[in-house]
Amino acid sequence: MIEAPPGGFAGPVKRSITIAGHCTSISLEPAFWWALEDAAAARGLPLSALVAQIDHLRITASDPPNLASAIRSWLFAAIVSQETNENDSQQR
Repeated sequence: MIEAPPGGFAGPVKRSITIAGHCTSISLEPAFWWALEDAAAARGLPLSALVAQIDHLRITASDPPNLASAIRSWLFAAIVSQETNENDSQQR
């Protein structure tokens, strides 16, 4: 049986971020905001700088998704990659 996430389910929260001098609003669920903040801190970056890097990667894609989707996809890939690296390290 599965369980609800800690704190339950929550809808998106809209925040304004400045990217390359332009203010934009991004709507993400709280869990994604927390993961994004953790990822920025782990890289020693302000949140807006990490979002700008993700946005740069997003706009170079052949069929760019919206920014919120790009952030979610990037976070998922980063977390899976981190878990894979941790598992590889434990097996050594």
